[in-house]
Amino acid sequence: MQMTTISEESDKHNEMQVGSSASDSRAASVFDLKAQTKPQRLRARVQFATVCGAMYLAGWNDGTTGPLLPRIQKVYDLNFAVVSLIFVFACVGFLTGAFANLYLDERFGFGKVIVIGSVCQVIAYAIEAAALPFPAFVLGYVINGFGMALQDAQSNGFVASLKDNPEVKMGILHAVYGGGALSSPLVATQFAQLPHWSFHYLCSLGVAFINTVLLIAVFGLKTQDECLAQIGQPPGEKGTSEKSQFSQILRLRAVHILAFFILTLVGVEVTVGGWMVTYIIDVRGGGPSSGYISSGFWGGLMVGRVTLLWVNKKVGERRVLFIYAILAIGLQLVVWLVPSLIGDGVAVSLIGVILGPMYPIAMNHTVRILPEWLITGSIGWIAGFGQAGSALLPFLTGAIASKTGIKSLQPFLVSMMAFLTVLWALVPTTARRTT
Repeated sequence: MQMTTISEESDKHNEMQVGSSASDSRAASVFDLKAQTKPQRLRARVQFATVCGAMYLAGWNDGTTGPLLPRIQKVYDLNFAVVSLIFVFACVGFLTGAFANLYLDERFGFGKVIVIGSVCQVIAYAIEAAALPFPAFVLGYVINGFGMALQDAQSNGFVASLKDNPEVKMGILHAVYGGGALSSPLVATQFAQLPHWSFHYLCSLGVAFINTVLLIAVFGLKTQDECLAQIGQPPGEKGTSEKSQFSQILRLRAVHILAFFILTLVGVEVTVGGWMVTYIIDVRGGGPSSGYISSGFWGGLMVGRVTLLWVNKKVGERRVLFIYAILAIGLQLVVWLVPSLIGDGVAVSLIGVILGPMYPIAMNHTVRILPEWLITGSIGWIAGFGQAGSALLPFLTGAIASKTGIKSLQPFLVSMMAFLTVLWALVPTTARRTT
């Protein structure tokens, strides 16, 4: 009992130590926030709502593929391995976008880069809506992945740089992502049963076009510091190193561990939201409406990111993530071992609730342990690289399923959730300062 108490006190001390550098660097900005004018506060809300719109589009995109996957397989007459090339090409786009973001951000700045990402998605959806031959169809996923990586990186980096309740806003940002992923399967499931199934991508094109217009109107192609100045927030601390930001970021071990953590987490989320529909239809005998299970998962993800904020604060973000991981593994075992269509649907939704807070927690932890002048670039790299998981793990699932059947989905997910827990244990708990 005494050892447990000592351990808990040690954990709390570590979290306080991790947060100290971030708290110190942000303390100077509290007075500036109080001095904000009413128009600045309004503009701050508009800016935040606009980056939330970009994340809604990302969620909409990730929630689309699952319900359409069986139809794509049927239309193009593909096996699991070949249809999974969708995820391979998307992965190429994500990784290219993650690397490109580090260069483009320094060269052009926040406002231009995030718009480039949104325009790429408009082009990609135009290609996909035409239902061209499969090689051309998957080309759209490359362009889409590139654009999503840029927007994901810039949106996360922008919110992380805010001084006013960044932890809460990070949770809300990713809850909006969950809202997009919740709503798109409701639409995609209907289109999957229609002759013109690919017209779903016209809906996606409309969302992407609106997103592009809003990004241009609100941010005006300005740099991040210029946008923050509009809301009364001064520029963040600058580094003194002569090395480029690119090389400084890639030298940080914590950045790479967190990048692989996010890659695995996003991969698990999209694999559950995507392939679970096929699993329910083929293994549990579900009907055409099984696509709604995907909405249940993404809805749970959205709810978890908002409603569990108080739990994260009460227990401590680092410790609570281990608890969430163990609970998620337990619920995944229920889906695997209990042959109940309703029970599986409920368990999948609860898995969404449990996985929901993990992404914002990881981003908040990144802010605590990295130097302030590298936060935006580092989070951009982590988010962009991590987004590749939404393609890599679903592809591996399809490749394995082509050999052993879709029943392999459940043991694969359990193993990935266990790996996720190990990666989180490797993430440093103390801040590192570099010049």
